[in-house]
Amino acid sequence: MKPIYFLLLLCFSTVCHSQDISLMTYNIRLDHGGDGENQWKNRKDDLSLQILFHEPMIFGVQEALPHQMEDLHAALPLYESVGVGRDDGENKGEYSALFYQKDKIELLESGTFWLSETMNEPSKGWDAAYPRICTWAKVRIRNSETSLLVMNTHLDHVGEKARKESLQLIEQQSNRLNPDQLPVIIMGDLNLEPDSEAIQWFQTKFKDSRVMAGDEAFGPEGTFSGFKTNKALTRRIDYIFYSFNDFKLKKYAVLSDFINMNYLSDHLPVYVLLQSKS
Repeated sequence: MKPIYFLLLLCFSTVCHSQDISLMTYNIRLDHGGDGENQWKNRKDDLSLQILFHEPMIFGVQEALPHQMEDLHAALPLYESVGVGRDDGENKGEYSALFYQKDKIELLESGTFWLSETMNEPSKGWDAAYPRICTWAKVRIRNSETSLLVMNTHLDHVGEKARKESLQLIEQQSNRLNPDQLPVIIMGDLNLEPDSEAIQWFQTKFKDSRVMAGDEAFGPEGTFSGFKTNKALTRRIDYIFYSFNDFKLKKYAVLSDFINMNYLSDHLPVYVLLQSKS
């Protein structure tokens, strides 16, 4: 009986220590005066309510300008964030920030590097049109032993070499920043579709949550709408990846909510629920 009792105790311990982790990546579209009825001032309240409804423990945003970051903080008091503006490493230009629920997540360490040959200073890399960044955070789920390395990025929309080199740099940094070999989650707007060589290479390094969801994925295949509600969504360029052997995927969804026949951004958020294996 003792061996059976021990096995039952071990299984119970494993269940107790596993953690559900809800995540979202969201290109919120920068505040652009030429967007007409889709300007940020007309979207920000509903977009914030959408995030509050789904309550991701951790979410990453792309294209957030400093005043948009302020608006999100005002509307989402449950969250803290880490990140910097890409133009000066402080508060100028777009953020690829990470938000986390402060009552559920403890921040251990964080930083930002540039997707360039000089990653430790504001810079534009390879054939990119703009400076691009990756913001990362090591976090611990409160009242648990589960810690993670989470990375959020927005790759260049023009430079083909820049996108390829950026993914390679992110993969390298996911190892360099992680001597303790924590489970890794990488999210963002990659401006690459799944059949691209760069994404197929990245899928050999990390699991693609959409691929792993298979027929159980909810929502449209595509994540880029361009604010057009009358066309099928086929371009998947927003992703959540995670490290091999560390998680079980429980849910994957592309959230196609729109209000008064308008999307809340020109991208749809990707939502994932993972269960840690330890």
